[in-house]
Amino acid sequence: MIQTDNAQQILRRRLLLVGTITAILVGLITWYTETERIDEKVLAQAVSAAHRISPANLEAHEQGSLSDAALGTMLEYVAADHFGIVELYDRHKKRLIEYVPPTLEALEEELKQGGHVELTPKPNYMKRLVQGQFALVVAVPIARPGEAPRGYLEGVYLPSPESMAQIREDITRAVILVVLAIVLTTLTVYPVVLALHREVLQRSRSILKGNLELLEVLGSAIAQRDSDTNVHNYRVTLYAVALGEAAGIPAQEMRNLIAGAFLHDVGKIGISDTILLKPGRLTPEEFQIMKTHVTLGQDILHQSAWLLQAREVVAHHHEKFDGSGYMAGLAGEAIPLNARIFAVVDVFDALTSRRPYKEAMSVPAAMEIMGRDRGSHFDPRLLDLFVPLSTEVFQRYGEAGEADLHQALLPVLEQYFMGQEK
Repeated sequence: MIQTDNAQQILRRRLLLVGTITAILVGLITWYTETERIDEKVLAQAVSAAHRISPANLEAHEQGSLSDAALGTMLEYVAADHFGIVELYDRHKKRLIEYVPPTLEALEEELKQGGHVELTPKPNYMKRLVQGQFALVVAVPIARPGEAPRGYLEGVYLPSPESMAQIREDITRAVILVVLAIVLTTLTVYPVVLALHREVLQRSRSILKGNLELLEVLGSAIAQRDSDTNVHNYRVTLYAVALGEAAGIPAQEMRNLIAGAFLHDVGKIGISDTILLKPGRLTPEEFQIMKTHVTLGQDILHQSAWLLQAREVVAHHHEKFDGSGYMAGLAGEAIPLNARIFAVVDVFDALTSRRPYKEAMSVPAAMEIMGRDRGSHFDPRLLDLFVPLSTEVFQRYGEAGEADLHQALLPVLEQYFMGQEK
């Protein structure tokens, strides 16, 4: 339940984050789009106003049949159509005449310092901020359809404070509506996503539970042949977790270690009873056969992608730090960390447990024997980490029954497997 609550909190945070980012991005896009629409509207007005001066007027002026005064009057009409400042250019982009009201002369001087809009065969514009006032400078070609421009009209659109206030209000309203729509959509979608997430989580936990039961079943299968009990698998798993936590291995590696601890001897299923259950020392030939349980175990794991996470321990838990182990003869840190961890706890459990052919050793006696193999059989760093843990873990698990050990494993499995979303 705790892990489910954590998952729901993570889901809520992620949905909130996605909703917030989406609202910001869409809000910015909406603001930009609405601003561009206003620019396009002003440009369309400029194009319409430019039609007040026709190519024929420019031709007549060029031929001298239309005076500067008459052309200036036409320009004033254009200026009255939304523009404060208007300039007229001939086809060679030479200025013919301009209209600048006295009240805008200072603004015109400032505009000139920023350059003019490029005069092109297509309408063009740029936005400027002069004297704290927004201005849109537009340039429109004057031409007959399909012909080269006979001239160009440049106008400066100066919206009134009231118009700017209305523009801001319209844009703000559009952005707010879009953001609210996204927020409402997120709130509406959340229960649906949460329900789907719960269903997926329940199914995932069910599958995971089945996989964990498979670990126990396989581990139990060999335990029934080897020692008639699951306690060895349970103990070495709990010991391995304690040492793994002391070594600071990450959660995924801990899951691999736990799986490997359960299945470390799974290959013994393929070893005959005459060798596996022999009470005395194995002959060299029998020991060679016994060693093949490592290879057999790997073959079994390869039949399941999920079980492959146990491979490092199954394949290398009989390697020794000095390279004298089997099957690969790896040495030092070439041996996977999980296999080095398991080698320590496996021998510790073997020494401190009663077997048909031996009595259990005390923890001090076991640690003394293992200390002799520090750097040869065992990774010195890991053995040093385990020494202060040995007495505590043995007191908790060393003489516990199967039911108690299984009960102690449940929160460990819950933490590292059921809590994988953490």
